[in-house]
Amino acid sequence: MKDLIIRKAKKSDMQQLLYMITELAKFEKAQEQVQNSVEQLQKDGFGGKSYFEALIAEHQNQVCGYALFYEGYSTWKGVTLYLEDLMVREPYRNKGIGEKLFKEIVNIAKQKKVKRLDWQVLDWNKSAIDFYKKQQASLDGSWLNGRLFEKDLKA
Repeated sequence: MKDLIIRKAKKSDMQQLLYMITELAKFEKAQEQVQNSVEQLQKDGFGGKSYFEALIAEHQNQVCGYALFYEGYSTWKGVTLYLEDLMVREPYRNKGIGEKLFKEIVNIAKQKKVKRLDWQVLDWNKSAIDFYKKQQASLDGSWLNGRLFEKDLKA
């Protein structure tokens, strides 16, 4: 897509980022689970310690997608990069934006010299599965995800 800009997110992007996070959650049938706020994103991404980084895709000054990621650690491999979200807004899909965002994440992973790039994809999201396969990614169905929510941590 011509005139597409992929750039690092700024603190001032957090309102639009939260909007897209909510759009993604709605698509994933989990909109009610979004409890984050603009203020929390600003604190977590641009406070004393940054817990995440994000890329913003813009076309003609319109935010059309994002990728949010952070560093992790594998006891088997070492430093990893985890891609939490990769999302392109509906009107901009199938124009190569997701591929450009993903390639930029891969470049960042190379620059950081991480040992692995990880992410999850819902088993019913065929378009996302096809997208990642097109990127030469392997999908591992042998691991189950474990999780404790905040309420469980307080018990």
